Amino acid sequence: MANQMTEMLKGTLEGIVLAILSGNPTYGYEITARLRGAGFPDIAEGTVYALLVRIERRGLVDVEKVPSEKGPPRKVYALSAAGETQLAEFWETWDSLSARITALRANTTTHTTAKGA
Repeated sequence: MANQMTEMLKGTLEGIVLAILSGNPTYGYEITARLRGAGFPDIAEGTVYALLVRIERRGLVDVEKVPSEKGPPRKVYALSAAGETQLAEFWETWDSLSARITALRANTTTHTTAKGA
């Protein structure tokens, strides 16, 4: 099951990170910590940082360097206007896909139950 979860997460991680950033600006390690706290313990920091580089290049986030008490300045990521649009599209797609999967599951479960009866 862990492998299947990892594969599904790969396809949705960008939207999930954009959703995290929609709350308030944050930095990479905090995003990873929030994902782990939300039930994704196997998420690697490197995965999150690579994603942040990609979405920064695409203009989905604004980046500000802020002083850190420990070491060099941190990059703090905030959702840009393009990121807000992308997040809205993600949720629209998610809702559509989720509804279709739920309907398919209900139909399959009903069909399987009727067959076994």
